[in-house]
Amino acid sequence: MKEFLRRKNVNLSLRTYLVTATGAMAYGLFASLLVGTILNTIGTEFNISFLSDVIWPLAQEATGPAIAIAIAYSLKAPDLVLFSSTLVGVASYKLGGPVGVYFSTIIAVELGKIVSKETKLDIILTPVVTVLSGAIIATFIGPYIQAFMVSLGNIIMFATKKEPFTMGIIVSVLVGIALTLPISSAALCMMLSLSGLAGGAATVGCCAQMVGFAVISYKDNKLEGLLAQGIGTSMLQIPNIVKNPKIWIPPTLASAILGPISTIVFKMENSPLGSGMGTSGLVGQIETYNSMKNIYSTKDLFFIILLLHIILPAIISLLVYIPMKKKGLIKDGDLKLNN
Repeated sequence: MKEFLRRKNVNLSLRTYLVTATGAMAYGLFASLLVGTILNTIGTEFNISFLSDVIWPLAQEATGPAIAIAIAYSLKAPDLVLFSSTLVGVASYKLGGPVGVYFSTIIAVELGKIVSKETKLDIILTPVVTVLSGAIIATFIGPYIQAFMVSLGNIIMFATKKEPFTMGIIVSVLVGIALTLPISSAALCMMLSLSGLAGGAATVGCCAQMVGFAVISYKDNKLEGLLAQGIGTSMLQIPNIVKNPKIWIPPTLASAILGPISTIVFKMENSPLGSGMGTSGLVGQIETYNSMKNIYSTKDLFFIILLLHIILPAIISLLVYIPMKKKGLIKDGDLKLNN
């Protein structure tokens, strides 16, 4: 059986499904719903109806297929399985949301890979197995998994409202860490439907990781590294964290400090779409604006976003990093990114 699964390229491991698949899910979200959100925001603010009335609805409809294809591609699905995952994405997104797409696509793709090119009826059998297995999972399991994840997210959001200080720290730190780890914080927040104060704390935690690493590693990586981490991902530092875990302390402390400031002082909010994005593509900032534009004036909101998402993460991370470097806990080259 092991040899058969190896030959069919079916790798039954937590890394494959929790790291590779969720990372691909984030790419699918970015290529559809997130891009659509950015364009919709531009269309709404500048009265461009084509962006808000045409592109935005299409982006929403394309989200399921985009996630499914991204996951199928990451699992190295054969062509017929990859193409068939489109229908799986449509069905599972409608029935179970992003979580439904995630589980349905994984099972559909792996079963599709198993039957792929095993019979002379491959062109019929492989798509049928892929589509039917995905649709069955989406119909009978997807909604319950989605409901569970949403309930868990609701508990987190309720707890954040009741205990904004403690939960501000917990949510900010944990989601920020998830962003830097090879786990998709964007996919996680979408699965949990994390919004409101918890979404705001999550965003601040992610920004602290991205901006923090970008700033403290500037000497090692210059402008290219600053941009790669600041608007790309702090995940680039994972090899360096493995070598010297102490480099993770400055941005993580920044997350812990700014979490309760976000929830108590400024009462920052965000949507599930932007809460796990940090400063990546500035989606976190765009969605913060969309979530809070009726609470603060545009000028004040821009200042608060700039302060909590960029300025304070940079300052706090540097204030922690500088004494650590003087004590020899962090050395030149510890934060150097591989070319």
